[in-house]
Amino acid sequence: MVEHGDIRVVHRGGSKINFREPVITNDSKFLLCASGECVKVFSTSTEECVHDLRGHTDLVTGVIIKPSNHLQAYSCSADGTVRLWDFTDGILIKTYVIGHPIYSIHASASHEGVVFVVTSMHADKRPDLLQLVAVHLPRSGDQMVEARELSAVLSDVSSNPLAIVFGRGGEYIASTKGLKLEVYLFRKQKAYSFFLKEDNKKGRRNTFTCVACHPKDDCIATGHEDGKIRLWRNFNQKKEYTYSTLHWHHSAVSSLCFTPEGTNLLSGGIESVLVQWRYNQEDQREFLPRLGAAITHITVSPDGSLFFTSHSDNKITIIQSCLKVSAAIQGLVKGESVTTDLMMDPRSKSLVLNGKPGHLQFYSLQRDKLLYNLDVVQQEYIHESGLQQFEVVKAAFDASGNWLATVEERKQKGAEVELNLKLWEFDEQTQSFVLNTTISAPHEAQITGMCFCHSTDNQTTMLVSTSKDGHFKAWQLDAQAHTEDERPSWSCDFVGAYHSLVPECCCFSADGSLLAVSFQEVVTVWSTASWELLTTLSQPPKAIRNLCFGRLSCSKYLLGTTGNNLLCCWNLLTCSLEWSTSMDVSLLLADPISENMAAFCRQAGSTDLFVFKPSEPRPLFSQKAVCPGKVTRAIFAPREEMLESCEESSQWLNRSQLYFLTQHMDLMTFTTKVEEDRLMASSKQLVIDDTVAMTPFYLLLGKHRQQDSGDAQSGISTERTPLPQGSVAIKELLQTPAHVLPSTSFLCSMFVQSLLISVTEPREENKATEEEMESEKEEEDSEEEMESGTTRPEQAPLGRHAAESAAPALTKAQVRELRRVKKLDRSWFAGLLDS
Repeated sequence: MVEHGDIRVVHRGGSKINFREPVITNDSKFLLCASGECVKVFSTSTEECVHDLRGHTDLVTGVIIKPSNHLQAYSCSADGTVRLWDFTDGILIKTYVIGHPIYSIHASASHEGVVFVVTSMHADKRPDLLQLVAVHLPRSGDQMVEARELSAVLSDVSSNPLAIVFGRGGEYIASTKGLKLEVYLFRKQKAYSFFLKEDNKKGRRNTFTCVACHPKDDCIATGHEDGKIRLWRNFNQKKEYTYSTLHWHHSAVSSLCFTPEGTNLLSGGIESVLVQWRYNQEDQREFLPRLGAAITHITVSPDGSLFFTSHSDNKITIIQSCLKVSAAIQGLVKGESVTTDLMMDPRSKSLVLNGKPGHLQFYSLQRDKLLYNLDVVQQEYIHESGLQQFEVVKAAFDASGNWLATVEERKQKGAEVELNLKLWEFDEQTQSFVLNTTISAPHEAQITGMCFCHSTDNQTTMLVSTSKDGHFKAWQLDAQAHTEDERPSWSCDFVGAYHSLVPECCCFSADGSLLAVSFQEVVTVWSTASWELLTTLSQPPKAIRNLCFGRLSCSKYLLGTTGNNLLCCWNLLTCSLEWSTSMDVSLLLADPISENMAAFCRQAGSTDLFVFKPSEPRPLFSQKAVCPGKVTRAIFAPREEMLESCEESSQWLNRSQLYFLTQHMDLMTFTTKVEEDRLMASSKQLVIDDTVAMTPFYLLLGKHRQQDSGDAQSGISTERTPLPQGSVAIKELLQTPAHVLPSTSFLCSMFVQSLLISVTEPREENKATEEEMESEKEEEDSEEEMESGTTRPEQAPLGRHAAESAAPALTKAQVRELRRVKKLDRSWFAGLLDS
């Protein structure tokens, strides 16, 4: 996290959930995943994220369930701490400070009060040497404790958590690294090492990739880079050890896991197939294919009813023990690179970008959840290295979200690039995009840019694409009348060029009347009504990389970046350069609902941000080193509710939120400290519905029920005695989980005092109530006549001032309610008075 003044750079969704293997609770209701700097708790039934366990200040590297308490979990982080959580309520219980970065965490039921972590070897100067250390967790009432009692168990271990596992309830621990398998026996306090040759007979590598231990037998399963699985036995006697070999995977085995009873062994790899081997009958195996992406982790629920597989596309698949997929938890798909721009769907307000191969993903930023995938290529993807297949490289939405344009291409050695331009129309019935028009070979070379005309006043829908063939083309929706069976189609309306130069990018003005197209170092401005070249702008000697029109009051400005690290601003009214500055801008974008613009600039291996208005020379906001590396994808997302920020430096965040992707595919955003504190407070606040019944428990909370609208309409005015306000003791009782509450004796005195009420006020109230009961008893006969409907207006008991303050007639339902209240037993009032 980067913090500068009142504005912070934080992860806002989209973090990896496949970084470490998921952890399943004992009741199989929750799934815990390390995700960036927090731990996400998912519900296995609804697939929703129910808690974000936040507290670590660096990457979370491991999560395990506490062996002695299945309602608590440990997490470790590169910040050098181990934290204990109550994951059902999302509360941090205790923090243990280790003081060194932690790469993984392990525990067993036979080692109570001890966790095993992988950390650096302090005495050795080589940073790549890690050791497995037993950490004795001190018992203390403090929330933050230093864990100083460390005991080395194994040296030179792997940082991969899949390379270390406990066997037979904690009797031994197995560790793999490179070509070595090491087994440490706790009873003998001795370690045995086993080595393999570097290559097998066919020249493939024998390197260890993962390890798993049988829960009941002395058997260790190891996965290897050549796709083989070895089952090791008699490893407690180094000279008599044996192993058998299983082979199905054609590439490296990424994960292994035994079922709780040890009857089956599960394996997975890049083939996207879950393989189930029958233990001691390895020739009997079952397969679950087509899981969508390479398997990275496999976990089994404690009762063996569910299997969980993590995949390389940031997905967790929930599989029943009969090898049937039941659900999937999909995070933001993290590919090797994003070729499309970051886009915002105007309808669903979701983030749209490349997803799994051949798809666009629609990702909800509010729910931090994938909404759906749009299959653009509509071809089965084959997981084979070196095979060239169609990929989605460009995409754009129109202003209303009715149309989506996509470009897919396939490069082949020794052949021309295959291109397809597809136009998708939003279908109201299916609530998804339906393919409308496919244009094969829209250009003769690779497409470099594409954008819709975003003017809402424009009568026609227009799309412009630029290509390396030296032309830009305007595609227009056919507005002619068509039958119900025929859909409107797209056709080319204009083809433009400029001195045989290659166009790089294009941009429409806010009102759609102008189109700017950059041809290397020249910016051309065209009229969209007549396709007349209006003017040319140039700032030699390097090519223009980005073009962006100003918005609202700054719509007369056109901004662009050049290859010689210049940011230029042209005034379209005077057709001259308004100003320029020397900046290495990697990305320039405009906020669609304000005059603000953002420029991401590369500086000394990191990226700086500048937010400014084209009409003002002074930036509204600037921040150094918002992230390491280069930022090439970002977007302004309009807020659903406008923020009320009084700080001048954060005014630009009030209406829109800026998201960007780092070079490691992390989705980041800018937020104010006030907003973060408000969100944190609202998440922890105890919410009580005001529509609940008036019960003694409700009165203890000090809530006052508002007068019903029906009482106001009927003319009944009731005065309530002020109720006792909620005390500190009551709030602590209600907001703190039972298993972490202080002792009853500590809270008893405060709780009893909060229930004590002054005696004088109730006695006066009781006296008034008795007088009211006597008057109601005298009026009983008249009310019975009123209910029967025979009472005349002059016979109603209104008193001598009836003419001045006549109340409206009561309905039958209201009279019935009054009679029910009158018949209530009030004898308990007398008991209070006698006492």
